[in-house]
Amino acid sequence: MSATNGSVGSIIHEEKDTAKKILIDALVTLRDLTVVFVLAFLRLFLPVKCKSVRQEIVLVTGAGSGIGRELAVEFAKLGATVVLWDINKETNEGTHDVIRKVGGKSFPYCCDVGDRAEVYRVAALVKEEVGPVSILVNNAGIVTGKKLLDCSDDDITKTFQVNLLAQFWTVKCFLPSMMEKNHGHVVNIASSVGLIGLSRLVDYSSSKFGVVGFSEVLHYELASSGYDGVHTTVVCPSFVKTGMFQGCKMRFRWILPELETTQTVQHIMHGILTNKIQVCIPRIVYFFAFLKTFIPVEAMLVIQHFFGAVNFMDSFVGRKTKNK
Repeated sequence: MSATNGSVGSIIHEEKDTAKKILIDALVTLRDLTVVFVLAFLRLFLPVKCKSVRQEIVLVTGAGSGIGRELAVEFAKLGATVVLWDINKETNEGTHDVIRKVGGKSFPYCCDVGDRAEVYRVAALVKEEVGPVSILVNNAGIVTGKKLLDCSDDDITKTFQVNLLAQFWTVKCFLPSMMEKNHGHVVNIASSVGLIGLSRLVDYSSSKFGVVGFSEVLHYELASSGYDGVHTTVVCPSFVKTGMFQGCKMRFRWILPELETTQTVQHIMHGILTNKIQVCIPRIVYFFAFLKTFIPVEAMLVIQHFFGAVNFMDSFVGRKTKNK
């Protein structure tokens, strides 16, 4: 009988200890949440200091044109050594020439990021010939602009290989050296349609949703493992004047205008240099992404009809180049 009483007493004692631990953890969590919200509120009003990227080795995929080219040039202007990856050797060399003219330093490599073996091969060359990459910008992307049943299996596979899986391979190549030094930055260029899907972008939008998810979980993994010096940024711009979505139109351009490449790159650079975790361009994308989470799906479809989003791809022309 006394043994039974002892067992019961032990269980009660353990339950009290467990309850006490949960209460303490809850109070610590509440404290940490308060600090996070206060700091986030203060950042709305206080200027954030930009970090230096001088002498950093920055690798940009899809560097031959558009956002990739302008990002590469901006990093070069700030004193970084820029590694240029693009499937198009000619346009990549063109970016290299632009960087030389502004007094920067760059190393062009022809690489199809949709080919895993080639990513690993060229990454090994970069490590040997240039050095450890400390800032990785996954920018390369392609779009078919077709409805699901009009996309061939090869179209869908290629979209995911270039837009999403390539980011897994490049990060696996260059993240270990960043973790070793607890210093680095992974930048993944996603899209506003990686937050809110659009018709005729089933493969593209799905791949960009994957990029957003990949970036989110990568950030959690690094933060929870104590790598506070390795940052991540996911960028979700609406359509940019790079030719990738040539011909597409939104109904209210004053609300969702076609973005100028140079201004978009400046926003992206500021996000990277201030270690922002997510950058949406324009800022109204934050609102639509938030709105989507708590209104009925049917209501979101009504809103897309009103803004002309359901017909956005109807006049799609696009371009044949494979870079963003």
